[in-house]
Amino acid sequence: MFTIIYYRKKCIGCGVCAEVAPERWRMSRNDGRSTLVKGIEKKGIYRAQARMDEFEANKAAATNCPVKVIKILCR
Repeated sequence: MFTIIYYRKKCIGCGVCAEVAPERWRMSRNDGRSTLVKGIEKKGIYRAQARMDEFEANKAAATNCPVKVIKILCR
């Protein structure tokens, strides 16, 4: 397991995360920002636990995010 941390307020809605990891990321129709699927929000920061088979796609999402609002924590 690993943790995805997402700072949604700083998202610019480019959509790269939804392109490379569609099982974990969706684009919101309300504000155009990404939504972390199964993310739990606390003080504006979203966190989600993910399986290791999702690691490569989400690492690519974090690496390619132009504003670096996605972080990956491995345990």
